[in-house]
Amino acid sequence: MDCFKPGRIGLRGCPQRTGNRRVRYWIMRRRSFLQFTAAMNVAASGGHLVAGQSASPPPGPDLHVVGSGEDRFGHPHSLGFSSLLFKIGSSETSGGLFLIEHRNLVRGGPPLHLHLYQEEWFYVMAGEVAFQVGDQRLRLHPGESVLAPRRVPHTFASVGAQPAAMLIAFCPAGKMEQYFRDMSGPNPPNMDAQTMRGYELELIGPNPLVK
Repeated sequence: MDCFKPGRIGLRGCPQRTGNRRVRYWIMRRRSFLQFTAAMNVAASGGHLVAGQSASPPPGPDLHVVGSGEDRFGHPHSLGFSSLLFKIGSSETSGGLFLIEHRNLVRGGPPLHLHLYQEEWFYVMAGEVAFQVGDQRLRLHPGESVLAPRRVPHTFASVGAQPAAMLIAFCPAGKMEQYFRDMSGPNPPNMDAQTMRGYELELIGPNPLVK
């Protein structure tokens, strides 16, 4: 009698061979289940290993500490109403982020404008800064922040008795690093509407916060 013909598994007369085959079958089922469970855990964790599993961290780039009052590239910039320090360059994030620090921000500010493709985030570190974002006006103090979404007109101006300081982040970086390099150069371009479009900016009008 052939105990392993289709439909004949478990027939009487071959108990030992049938039992061995069942053991092998359940071992295979258990292995498949464990492999499936592991795959689901990795998928549920966004492709990362779950707790209890070990993995060597991928090698990272050399870290570069930018000190207080320092520019990432060693060349501070000026816009007339503030000095600028580049903290994170566009190339360091593959264009994902550009971060600058405004220091000694005196009364004054940029014209009302919007960014076609970037969000702009402001974090006040010192002083008092007035903002207009869309139709809303507000005043921020140290430790407060606000986000200006892309394609929403916005501007700011220092309004406190003492010079202000801010962090400003552009995400993605777009052409903003080049914009500030050109604006603070020895021969800055005339910032008319056509020139600003070259930096993915739209000029709306004068700064309504500057009296």
